[in-house]
Amino acid sequence: MPKPYPREFRDDVVRVARGREPGVTVEQIVKDFGVHPMTLFKWLRQADIDAGATPGTASTTAMQAASSTTGRASTDRSARVRW
Repeated sequence: MPKPYPREFRDDVVRVARGREPGVTVEQIVKDFGVHPMTLFKWLRQADIDAGATPGTASTTAMQAASSTTGRASTDRSARVRW
């Protein structure tokens, strides 16, 4: 699985996409930053959710849920290991 893009990079790309000049397309932005168009659209959607403009699960809530699940899963696996 590829490494996720750094949060600062994602925020910069979203900021540029939101503030683009008339006539500048999303395709030009993704080409300049080297990301897939669907990736940018997902980032834009998540930014709307994080800002409260669209219903959904905020990034911080999703990260907290994932980290608590990951910790529990590793604890469950270690409990099943028999030496």
